Amino acid sequence: MGLNIVGTVDKVNGNELSYSNFVEKYLSKNEPVVITGLMDDWRACKDWVFDDGRPNLQFISSTFGTSKVQVADCGSREFTEQKRFDMSVSDFIAKWVDFSSVEHDNPSINKLNGKTLLYLKDWHFVKEYPEYKAYTTPLFFHDDWLNLYLDHYHMHEDPDTYQKRDDISCSDYRFVYMGAKGTWTPFHADVFRSYSWSANVCGKKQWYFLSPNQHHLAFDRNMKNTVYDIFEEVNETIFPNFKKTTWLECTQDENEIIFVPSGWYHQVHNLEDTISINHNWFNGYNLSWVWDLLLKDYKEATEYIEDIKDICDDFEGLCQRNLAANTGMNFYDFFKFMLRFSFANIVQLCHLAKKSDDVKWCSSVKAKHLIFNLESAKDIAIKMNFTCLSENHNITLDFRSVLKDPVFLKLCCQLERTYDFIHDQCALMKVLVEDLVDVGICKLLDVVVCNPEDLVVFIDHVLQNLILSSHKR
Repeated sequence: MGLNIVGTVDKVNGNELSYSNFVEKYLSKNEPVVITGLMDDWRACKDWVFDDGRPNLQFISSTFGTSKVQVADCGSREFTEQKRFDMSVSDFIAKWVDFSSVEHDNPSINKLNGKTLLYLKDWHFVKEYPEYKAYTTPLFFHDDWLNLYLDHYHMHEDPDTYQKRDDISCSDYRFVYMGAKGTWTPFHADVFRSYSWSANVCGKKQWYFLSPNQHHLAFDRNMKNTVYDIFEEVNETIFPNFKKTTWLECTQDENEIIFVPSGWYHQVHNLEDTISINHNWFNGYNLSWVWDLLLKDYKEATEYIEDIKDICDDFEGLCQRNLAANTGMNFYDFFKFMLRFSFANIVQLCHLAKKSDDVKWCSSVKAKHLIFNLESAKDIAIKMNFTCLSENHNITLDFRSVLKDPVFLKLCCQLERTYDFIHDQCALMKVLVEDLVDVGICKLLDVVVCNPEDLVVFIDHVLQNLILSSHKR
């Protein structure tokens, strides 16, 4: 059964696209797009690629060969993913070269003469080689709360499951992928239902997209598992609605970047030997996707162990630990994340109010962006308030103490740089506690947030007072 392809993904020149246009046309509408013209000065596009477009595997092996990475066997399935194992980059490349020595024309072939088709995935290259500037994150993807947060904090801080800071495997969501012609990734939606962007340093990929309003059609009757490979013969008894799906397809060439929105399931095939750079990320525009996934996974985790509820001393704690293990964070982790970014956005907004002599300062592009972020956080906090988070669970963060935390100040400074860069503001402004006093809301320093309802009240108070004070000038 062939796919019903009904359209293709837009392709635009990144040098002719403003950030506001990207937000309006793609980010806020949650629509995919391919962006060209942004990779010409990347070091990776010079060091990692020969002039004829082939990957320079010898350079990569000799320069980064000792790195330990995860490699997927494209011919072996393990649960809902391809089977993975650890390997050094140099060993992976040796197997790649060995495989490529066998002539093959069919991209669906996974094993030839006993040789396995391997795909290097999720290589945390930036964390391992911070001094080697392989690329520059494009403007459109700078507002990346996920990786900015992980540069400063652990996502999951439970001492029972704590992982050391130097553990590369959970340090960020910036990856390098490498695979020969014919390697592929099964049908899936991205981690946390985050956005992702993927840049082809060399090679060519074929993408197949299923929109969020159709993803349920690819699930089984119990809505537990999706189709693994959309090109296999799909069992209509198990997946009765798959034949109703309609798809977008896209061919991504060398030096092109694709933006994958939240909740878009996709399957990807490498049509040539390919190296790509990929980020998963989220911000104020797709926080709701992250929360919806957490809530869904929480309900499933609770149902799975419901039969031990009456004999479990800490059933809720067990559910949250299982959620963190399965999804990558739990309710408490996400609430702390939301708190810190809400505080950081409030500091930015107060500083902007202090620096501006214009009573209409809150109508500036940057102010609107910060206010939008806070409104998004508020909306999620309202939803959170109907969960176990409505009670205090030792997650109290008081604003005054947070402002004294050097790690939080670094987060603020980086967020400041991000929005200055996005909104074309040249000066890097130093964040000062005095800003809150100068705009007449010094009482913020004594605010303590213990639950989502507190956060809603806090954000409302800040926005009302800042906007009111601007009208009094």
